[in-house]
Amino acid sequence: MPATPSTRSRTRATGSFVRSTPGSHSLERGLQLLRAFRLGGRTLGNAELAERTGLPRPTVSRLTRSLVDAGFLAYDHAQQGYRLGAVCLTLALVYRASERALEVALPLMRSLAEGRHVNVGLAMADQLEMVYLDSVRLSRRGMFRRIVPGSRIPIASTALGCAFLAGMAAADRRALLARLRQAHGAGWPTLQRQIAAALASVRTRGFCRAQWQAGMVSVAAPLRTPGGDLYALNVSFPVPAASTQEDDEDHVGLLRRLAADIQAAWGRQADL
Repeated sequence: MPATPSTRSRTRATGSFVRSTPGSHSLERGLQLLRAFRLGGRTLGNAELAERTGLPRPTVSRLTRSLVDAGFLAYDHAQQGYRLGAVCLTLALVYRASERALEVALPLMRSLAEGRHVNVGLAMADQLEMVYLDSVRLSRRGMFRRIVPGSRIPIASTALGCAFLAGMAAADRRALLARLRQAHGAGWPTLQRQIAAALASVRTRGFCRAQWQAGMVSVAAPLRTPGGDLYALNVSFPVPAASTQEDDEDHVGLLRRLAADIQAAWGRQADL
């Protein structure tokens, strides 16, 4: 009987992380609490953390105690709530420094944004949202100036999210779509039609378009490094209310050229 391939060899062969050992549910729940903290908010109490994560209050209380003891959370006595500990900034900086793909892409993104006064962003998926790895906001209108590295936006209703979905392996995309369907409930049929149209647009034209907020359109495309890491790149810009896809061709051209330039630059880096 042939030996079963090790999970390490299956990881190498498939490009997806595979391990047969079970994970730690306590750790997963603790990480859920850390994900609950977002830009714009200072502290969260146990009740707010329970509401955001869906975890029982007693479980949240035990986990926050452990996270405070480990330094990942700090208790603010004046606000009577928790905030992230300083170690989280260290982790963010270590991640940022390790992202060679971002280091290569950012100068090209900045050059386009400064030269054409558009907004350019690079993002990856986390759970059911896209996380901006970097964002250069130079549109003439002030809209979305608060989008910064670490900002999160929905996957299902945005061009960045749909572009990322389009770049995923089929099995991974089906799994993520199933989670999105469950999360969006009654609103899913409309979103599903929009996603299907976006995926078809990426297949046929190489990009997708979304007007997630009034007055601002985004065109986006998936990008994959030579090593297999998947990103989504977007160019966003203010538009009049009656804008159509035909009005966007100039910005689509910018997106396509930038994507090609980034892919070429990545291809010259052996460690990506």
